[in-house]
Amino acid sequence: MMDTEGSEIHMGDLGGAPSAKAEDGEIWTFSVRAFDAPRPERTINVNYDGFAEGNYSWVQIVLPFCVFKIISVLFQLYYVVFMLNVQLSYNKVEWDTDVRVGDELLVDGGMVRFDVIEKIGPDVKCRCTDPGLMLPRANLTFWRDGSLVRERNAMLPTISSKDWLDIDFGIAEGVDFIAISFVKSAEVINHLKSYIAARSRDSDIAVIAKIESIDSLKNLEEIIQASDGAMVARGDLGAQIPLEQVPSAQQRIVQVCRQLNKPVIVASQLLESMIEYPTPTRAEVADVSEAVRQRADALMLSGESAMGQFPDKALTVLRSVSLRIEKWWREEKRHEAMELPDIGSSFADSISEEICISAAKMANNLEVDAIFVYTKTGHMASLLSRCRPDCPIFAFTTTTSVRRRLNLQWGLIPFRLSFSDDMEYNLNKTFSLLKARGMIKSGDLVIAVSDMLQSIQVMNVP
Repeated sequence: MMDTEGSEIHMGDLGGAPSAKAEDGEIWTFSVRAFDAPRPERTINVNYDGFAEGNYSWVQIVLPFCVFKIISVLFQLYYVVFMLNVQLSYNKVEWDTDVRVGDELLVDGGMVRFDVIEKIGPDVKCRCTDPGLMLPRANLTFWRDGSLVRERNAMLPTISSKDWLDIDFGIAEGVDFIAISFVKSAEVINHLKSYIAARSRDSDIAVIAKIESIDSLKNLEEIIQASDGAMVARGDLGAQIPLEQVPSAQQRIVQVCRQLNKPVIVASQLLESMIEYPTPTRAEVADVSEAVRQRADALMLSGESAMGQFPDKALTVLRSVSLRIEKWWREEKRHEAMELPDIGSSFADSISEEICISAAKMANNLEVDAIFVYTKTGHMASLLSRCRPDCPIFAFTTTTSVRRRLNLQWGLIPFRLSFSDDMEYNLNKTFSLLKARGMIKSGDLVIAVSDMLQSIQVMNVP
């Protein structure tokens, strides 16, 4: 999976320093100017040229979109028109989004807080009110009267010109997923899919929508429907909505993804203290447990593994807590096969869905050891994963890209396998494969389903 940076406002690289400590009452300058090394003391570079301004020339607004249009001109024309649906005069546009004295500037969702005390050209001088550690490229948001000043980012494109270059690199390298930051609408997802299809007609790259802004929540259902999955990016999301709303937003995102049969990843700050310490807080363990109980497909570490001192331990904790909570879920027999709405859009899809629901119910009631699913597209495997049966799901497919993508979904252990028209041959082949790997043994009870024969079989492993 590759991740686009997005066009939100963030700090620079701190002049090469790994971090910067802001103390209570200190005066810091946030500036769009480029400084020669060494940087002036207590000065932070900001990536967005309009950061300190209230008036924007038409060139400042149109230029990023022109770059965007040149790169994807054949497929992006009406997107540019949509994004430029604003009243432009010949000289400039007035926006009531300028930084004001008295505004709050939050670094990384509130890890450090400043009050704006003065504006001098491209510089914004701020007094630290909540001290803390600032890390390179941390997100910056403005708050006024207890509310996010959303318009500061309103004219920034979801996918920047740098993002398009990164996306071209990802396509050339054959990534499995592209995660798009700060998605505002389904149109962005649809345009990116068209672009990927045009650049690489044989590619099977999936698009993951990162839900991390107010606009993402406002258009949640349509964004998830258009995407191939979603990520609950709680760090940036917590910078845009009140902290007490983050848990309910996470639960809603997971529920919508489950209902629409899209994989969902819960990410950021899961074990934040393990960036510096070898053990997590008990509150962090409880947070991980809640994400597992909500039945998310995947959990993703960020700073813990990207720059933390104990990446291996953090992953071990994440895995052990997840396994324990899932074991508890099975022991409590909290079966879910009947709790999800129908999603089939055709009669054939409805048949597949009923087969998978029935297979999941049978697996739970018969306490089978595994479910086998033979699928060319991966769709039937995803339907089984959606039901969350109480046993492993071994998915067999003919395509490498499908096999890799299925790894993201709950409970699936995918293999690439060439199929025969003879289902008995396929079964015996997979029995031998899994027995050789110690994943099943003779006498195990298994259920096998297939999207080629639309069938269910119950049998013992020979």
